[in-house]
Amino acid sequence: MINDLVAGALEQAGRRNSGEIQRVAGLVLDAVRADALVFTAGAGHSLASVAETFYRAGGLACVYPLYHPDLLPLHGAAASTAAERRSGLAGQVLAARAPGPDDVVFVFSNSGVNPYPVELAEAARAAGAPVVAVTSRASVAAAPRRSSSTLLDQADVVLDTGVRPGDAAFPDGDPRTVALSSLLNVYLWNEVLAHVFTAAREQGVEVPLWRSSNVEGGDAANASLLEHYRPRVPALR
Repeated sequence: MINDLVAGALEQAGRRNSGEIQRVAGLVLDAVRADALVFTAGAGHSLASVAETFYRAGGLACVYPLYHPDLLPLHGAAASTAAERRSGLAGQVLAARAPGPDDVVFVFSNSGVNPYPVELAEAARAAGAPVVAVTSRASVAAAPRRSSSTLLDQADVVLDTGVRPGDAAFPDGDPRTVALSSLLNVYLWNEVLAHVFTAAREQGVEVPLWRSSNVEGGDAANASLLEHYRPRVPALR
């Protein structure tokens, strides 16, 4: 029933962001060359996108997920909404490990107006790290302001999902269900990874990628990556 809807959204997102995807891939590849980290952040259901970036078969091993338990709906649904609207939480999260100028920071946020994603992006830029916002320009424009700026204002590059305000996409005339932001976030992230891998292979650069632990040799292949990144990424312990 929704095949055409989803396929169309993916195709439009890829076309809309083709230039930005190339630019973001360049930033990530620069971080790989510098043996730096790719920080990923989100709140609420955007944490599903953060999970997709971290310790994932085929994913980058140099990812540092930024996280606070208050932000996860499974730990309290209404409380997670309140948490991302709480000014100062981003500073607490970054106190454990802040990005530097060699790192890259991805912030996933569909509405891009709450204090947590905005303040996190602002702090990352102040530290000299380029910020990639994965968001919806239309949703940001329609959302009520809860910060002095928006994620769009704080980003160096924007990957625009094109998601409608409210996220729901079905039925077309009166959308009530089929939220697409998580699907499009993951799609754009994987487009970036594909471009990073292609460019790295052309330039003779080794990209640190996880192997599945459920295939022959996967654990052995991952052992050296764990040894290398575990001291800098506590969530790998």
